[in-house]
Amino acid sequence: MSRRYLVVLLALMSVMLLGPAIAAVQAQTDDAEKWTTPSTPWGDPDIQGTFTFRTITPLERPSALAGKETLDSEEAENFEASENIRVNRDLFDPLSPDYQAGYQPRSEGGVLSYNEFWYERGTELTKDNRTALIVDPPDGRIPYTEGTQSRMRERGLKLRNGFADSYTDRSLSDRCIMGFNSGPPMTASAYNNNVQIWQIPGYVVLLNEMVHNTRIISTDGRPHLNIRQWAGDSRGHWEGNTLVVETTNFLRETSLRGSTADTQLVERFTRIDADTIMYEFTAEDPNSYTRPWTARMPLRRTDGALFEYACHEGNYGLYGILAGARAKEKAAEEAAAKP
Repeated sequence: MSRRYLVVLLALMSVMLLGPAIAAVQAQTDDAEKWTTPSTPWGDPDIQGTFTFRTITPLERPSALAGKETLDSEEAENFEASENIRVNRDLFDPLSPDYQAGYQPRSEGGVLSYNEFWYERGTELTKDNRTALIVDPPDGRIPYTEGTQSRMRERGLKLRNGFADSYTDRSLSDRCIMGFNSGPPMTASAYNNNVQIWQIPGYVVLLNEMVHNTRIISTDGRPHLNIRQWAGDSRGHWEGNTLVVETTNFLRETSLRGSTADTQLVERFTRIDADTIMYEFTAEDPNSYTRPWTARMPLRRTDGALFEYACHEGNYGLYGILAGARAKEKAAEEAAAKP
């Protein structure tokens, strides 16, 4: 067999073996190139719809997966199965060291308040099987300062043990002022991971299901208000097909652990196909982080309706926390007064 004949034969075999895969990739590329972002009647990119951002991909990369940006299909399947067992509320036992699922033990006030039926955290990783929603820094971790880490440990211990000199000592979610995932910025969490987006000329409106928080974002170039608000002051503009939202002037912390009122937030909404918006945010806070950091996650269209969120903690839980703290103080005083 001549060398030339062998080369031709190998080339033909390669085409036969790789042809279907190459064709499939080319078809996907062609479809992506054919799809264009729709426009509103007034000419802005149309990002309207109801979307969900639930996923079990964690915000930060777990230490056990350090250095691993993505998982292969088998690893992803195993991680999803393991994580869905770990967080299953029906397996949570406050009296047992097993199946704690990150919930508080009874010694710290943990209770079996409600079961797995009420959770809507999602069951799958993002399509690209990333091990963290954070894409920068490369290690997938929030770059906390040492002072912030110490402050979070102290605050967490106080919260778990019912500390409250005043209602202002409690978190904004305890007080039903802000949701723990609605933001800004939005982060995947236990439930109510849904947002409705609609547009009118000069404005984009985001309605989060969690605490039915509504952000009205102007896109007409007006300056920021010099007024601090719970959800900050958001201003938007378009960069091509991407809505860029800059938020500042927070009254207190954001939904991000360890953040302060000085957080500077930049969010990006880019519609990448008919059913998906890629959502990205960059957080900067010199009081909390050693550098800015960025997370990215998909908003996937859902046909489900948004439901009203009733935060009963503000009606009953906060009173109980304050009353419990006073009862602990009284009991300690009485114990100290005994001979």
